[in-house]
Amino acid sequence: MQALAVAGVPYHRGGQSPSSGFDCSGLVAHVFQEAYGIRLPHNARAQSRLGRPVNPGRLQAGDLVFYNTERPFSHVGIYLGEDRFIHAPRPGASVRIENMRTRYWERRFDGARRIVSKQGVPQ
Repeated sequence: MQALAVAGVPYHRGGQSPSSGFDCSGLVAHVFQEAYGIRLPHNARAQSRLGRPVNPGRLQAGDLVFYNTERPFSHVGIYLGEDRFIHAPRPGASVRIENMRTRYWERRFDGARRIVSKQGVPQ
């Protein structure tokens, strides 16, 4: 719900709040901080090293999905379910939902991670 609440917020490189806008990793860091009180680095590559890997066929809402848009693990979004993810795509665009089964996203998929604690709460 935290991620959906910021849909439509403009992209802003380095942004990490609804008032300043978001870049992709700033969006993810904001959502995890607000929803779970978990601090994540503001860097897609660093986020890709957290949690545990998830097979694409076993994705659950809240998993992080990574893409190679400029270089490996250069873009991140949050999986919503039903092959959809939310992300801050690029300058001039806003936080939005995408279908990860489109050719563009399928060709750039780098993997997924689940941020979980021993108690089963995302971390």
